[in-house]
Amino acid sequence: MSVTGCLENYVVVDLETTGLAPASDRILEIGAVKVIGGEVKDTFCTFVDPRMEIPPYIQELTGITQDMVNGEKTAQQAVSDFLDFCAGWDLMGHNLIFDYSFLKHQAVNQGKTFEKSGIDTLKIARMVLPELESKSLTSLCEYYKIGRAHAHRAFHDALATHELYRHLQETGKEEQKELFAPKPLLYKVKRQGSITNAQKAYLNDLVKYHKIELHIDIDSLTKNEASRKIDTIISQYGRIKR
Repeated sequence: MSVTGCLENYVVVDLETTGLAPASDRILEIGAVKVIGGEVKDTFCTFVDPRMEIPPYIQELTGITQDMVNGEKTAQQAVSDFLDFCAGWDLMGHNLIFDYSFLKHQAVNQGKTFEKSGIDTLKIARMVLPELESKSLTSLCEYYKIGRAHAHRAFHDALATHELYRHLQETGKEEQKELFAPKPLLYKVKRQGSITNAQKAYLNDLVKYHKIELHIDIDSLTKNEASRKIDTIISQYGRIKR
């Protein structure tokens, strides 16, 4: 069994993030490999300063510590660089829409258009290997004996996803060929404006009044994030009493 004539030119991307919600969590690392003629020809890897405290469980999962990202590229810089790297190329990823959603949020907030087609190896695996209980990247790499010395690090996971795609081609059937073709990535995003001066002043007042720590750079918040943060503080601590 094998699938012939599959995509030979693409960019595989993987992100490490502070959580699962692209509207409120932050990118920590972007890793990608550019594949030409089926072979890796170029790479992209950068840490991203999330301008917030990394949750302990994320540090444990990824091995990415605060010291590793402090002072690195901002999300705006890193995503802008990645958009240049992948310009004109289809994307690939394992659960690709997750990575694409974080990238698109950043792109749209910068006023940039980011519409892509892509291939999701998770969707392929679900159809090609229905008998496997888990279709996670870790499980699939174990199944195909793909080396992963640095699991949950963006560049190494992108490289592993490229190798996984090749193995899935060998496992798939010719009549499943459509699974291996890039399809438009459908994810709608509204642009989020930056925190307003009024929000910033009020949030700083709340923090000082209630003597709390935010563990996030206030200047990095969007308008919506600032509103949620203000509402959360008021709900938990109360309003400022004049």
